[in-house]
Amino acid sequence: MQDRKTKDPIGFAYLYFSGTFTGTQSDQNGNFELDVSKITSRPLTISAIGYYSTTLNDYVTGKPLTIYLVQKLYEIKEVSINARSLARKRKANMILFRSEFLGTTYNASGCEILNENDITFNYDSDDDTLRAYASKPIRIDNRALGYKITYYLDKFEYIRETKSFFFKGDIIFNEDLSVGAEKKEVFERKRRYAYLGSRMHFFRALWYNDMKSTGFIIKNRAYENLKYKDLVVEDQKENKYLKYSDDLGVCYFSKEPLSNIRFLKEKVFFGNDGFFDPSGITWEGKMASLRVGDWLPYEYTLKEY
Repeated sequence: MQDRKTKDPIGFAYLYFSGTFTGTQSDQNGNFELDVSKITSRPLTISAIGYYSTTLNDYVTGKPLTIYLVQKLYEIKEVSINARSLARKRKANMILFRSEFLGTTYNASGCEILNENDITFNYDSDDDTLRAYASKPIRIDNRALGYKITYYLDKFEYIRETKSFFFKGDIIFNEDLSVGAEKKEVFERKRRYAYLGSRMHFFRALWYNDMKSTGFIIKNRAYENLKYKDLVVEDQKENKYLKYSDDLGVCYFSKEPLSNIRFLKEKVFFGNDGFFDPSGITWEGKMASLRVGDWLPYEYTLKEY
């Protein structure tokens, strides 16, 4: 692990599969070992304090890797503002950040950001875009779903005029295994509710061509129902991709689409665990409203009752 510019080693970086429990930390010299044999089809993410995360999509297992990270350089304009006004602005910005980043659902209300002091904002009153910066990984206690979350934020922007937002980063989950049986049951019920109708649920159902029994229907702009063969293509390695020439509407136990998919790439990779390439799709509607506070690790399995 090295700084791309100086070639100096980067110690104590974290290597992980974003959205999972699986990861490891490098030593003080940037050296690491991680068994990726069971998750070879997934991109490997590397994060370190003060650096942008990087993702490896093509790597050979069993061979040494040299990974370069780029330092974060924040361009925050100096703004003349008194302490009382700054406190008010920060409070308002933090409320907005929480709602857009964590969401506004019941599960999101059960989340606490443990290191809010590591988050700062641009305060230029003439700038319509709110930007958030995190000097350290954002640590979240999701008391509703029973997860400890670490989120490496690379970018957060909220445009006030259009009320549109964008955030980008990588996430790793941890679970307290010492929780008692009664509490586990509570968490499981809430996780089940968060899962059903989610993006993870959708892509798992699509992978197994199980849309009908799981309650999903996909429609095109003409409101025609689409089938698996209309949407999924495979390559020679049996990897699956979602592909369509136009936007898609996703219904979940409803006649009308509750969510919409807009393609940013010609085709979008997805896996049987619900993983999908987030850079290939933008979402609107119900699925877009489910933010970090409702996310589940890809190891999650739905228990039958």
